[in-house]
Amino acid sequence: MSDRWAQRVATADWAAVTAEIDEHGGALLPELVTPAEAAALRGLYDGPGFRSTIDMARYRFGSGEYRYFAHPYPDAVRHLKQALYPRLLPIARDWWTRLGRPAPWPDDLADWLDICHAAGQPKSTAILLRYVSGDWNALHRDLYGDLIFPLQVVVNLSAPGVDHTGGEFLLVEQRPRAQSRGTAQSIPQGHGYVFTTRERPVRSARGWSAAPVRHGVSTVRTGERFTLGLVFHDAA
Repeated sequence: MSDRWAQRVATADWAAVTAEIDEHGGALLPELVTPAEAAALRGLYDGPGFRSTIDMARYRFGSGEYRYFAHPYPDAVRHLKQALYPRLLPIARDWWTRLGRPAPWPDDLADWLDICHAAGQPKSTAILLRYVSGDWNALHRDLYGDLIFPLQVVVNLSAPGVDHTGGEFLLVEQRPRAQSRGTAQSIPQGHGYVFTTRERPVRSARGWSAAPVRHGVSTVRTGERFTLGLVFHDAA
């Protein structure tokens, strides 16, 4: 089963993805989840298997709701994370090298999560989000502790223009000594979008500087939008 997910991840042009994320902080990925698999993941939302549920309005995160999966993850979540991590790892290491930082991430995702757990970050971070008409997600960064992996992936489990309108994925980058730059991306159903978790390297007069980046979701105009969020570090 894991081969199926790895094969889908491998269909991306990873040289082009790397160039796109270097330029814009995010890049569209190919279809990682079929329509049937997306429906199955959406169907999990009201069931067991989650460690907590967040009302976004209560915490002033926007409007909508999301749930943190409990360990162990569903097969689709687990296999996607395992397939994506080695593809994202070279980008992460290159970024931290440019910024003059040590890159603490081992080759294997399980080993990295063991490091997170030993440092007091044992909680699951994969999430399932549900937005209905009028909901939105405020600009934010998914840090969860001192140990972070600098890239993460979202997968749209709904069909834009069919299941929902609006709900574009947003990135806002704070550029050194310049106005912020915004990017909006409509993500096709089942496709992934990889983006920076906290910051990314940008050229500056001193060589490379870290540009903070936040992400969010624009207002859903009509319908219902489900998203799978894959973060590659666990939480304190």
